[in-house]
Amino acid sequence: MATEDKEIILLKVSGQDKPGVTAGLTSILANYDAIVLDIGQADIHDTLSLGILFEIQSGSTSGPVLKDLLFKAYELGINVKFIPITIPDYENWVKAQRKQRYIINVLGETLTAVQLAAVTKIMSDQKLNIDSIIRLTGRVSVVEKEEYPRSCVQLSVTGNIVDKSKMTASFMEISGRLDVDISFQEDNMYRRNRRLVCFDMDSTLIQTEVIDELAELNGVGEQVRAITESAMNGEIDFNESFKQRMALLEGLSEEVLQKVAENLPITKGAHRLMKALKYYGYKTAILSGGFTYFGEYLQKELGIDYVHANQLEIKNGVLTGKYLGEIVDGAKKAEYLKAIAEKEGIHINQTIAVGDGANDLPMLNLAGLGIAFHAKPKVKENAESSISSLGLDGVLYLLGYHDRHIDMMEE
Repeated sequence: MATEDKEIILLKVSGQDKPGVTAGLTSILANYDAIVLDIGQADIHDTLSLGILFEIQSGSTSGPVLKDLLFKAYELGINVKFIPITIPDYENWVKAQRKQRYIINVLGETLTAVQLAAVTKIMSDQKLNIDSIIRLTGRVSVVEKEEYPRSCVQLSVTGNIVDKSKMTASFMEISGRLDVDISFQEDNMYRRNRRLVCFDMDSTLIQTEVIDELAELNGVGEQVRAITESAMNGEIDFNESFKQRMALLEGLSEEVLQKVAENLPITKGAHRLMKALKYYGYKTAILSGGFTYFGEYLQKELGIDYVHANQLEIKNGVLTGKYLGEIVDGAKKAEYLKAIAEKEGIHINQTIAVGDGANDLPMLNLAGLGIAFHAKPKVKENAESSISSLGLDGVLYLLGYHDRHIDMMEE
């Protein structure tokens, strides 16, 4: 604790980044037995911004330490500035750390000043203060065209939100208007320790609704697509729609299923995401209102741990138009998520659910983090976070991973 015979000084450093800057300055502080109260550094295009808040003995000690720091700065070719901090101001700053902390991720193929200005204006209106900003995606060339452009920044913010529902609605509005994704999470112990990720299959892990494809091959595509769309938008009961669609598949050959499975259009970024999740020790699951026949195919392709979906009844090599066991609807998906978490000894707040349809909402709302992926409007409105501008590997940025954490898997 600072007393009357101590001074608190903020050392602000800027200039060309180079090895030895922090070592040189802190060695001088060490010579004067300074206590480092806080330290932070950022580097943009090899330009350094470093801050060191330190406590030093006042009087005969403070003058020499500032002189030595100035000399070292000249020697290193950097600029320094000293700002005295009063003890009351410092104590108010300490108390501010008791405010709620949040993480806001802003994602898109590219990020523009217009997008960031809109997001940060909403934060300012809600009395949230930005403590730090980190770029999670790699550096982008302005000369060579990216095959898969993606950009994400992570903002660490503090404050007591004035109106959370208004803030969420504002984020949703600019997300649609400016083509940018915004994820808002509490910065708590669970966010840093997610362990289970559960995925919907159709239109999430794969870019198709399999039941629609099967219906097309059985000559009833238009009828089934209409029922599927209505169910995904939450306009009719999922279980009833499922039974209606299943009945229309009667007579379809099992050989057709194999061909469809071999040509499933896996979503962009899925392989990268699954490889990273496996590398970092996550458990993964498919929780789908689709079919185990295709879920198990994806399980082998992507290395997924669990699959829970509907089982087709097949007799004499053809579909009967019926199913075996219970229908995997929205409630059942949430039930499976909870059961897997319990089996693996994972707290429910350490889980993540990713999906696009109305029947995914129960598991999205149950999980510690629910992500609406290229989802229907109703789902995006009711989910905590959404991704519509990037592929499935955008999930990694919401977990706080930097591209370098992902790229190291290739080394």
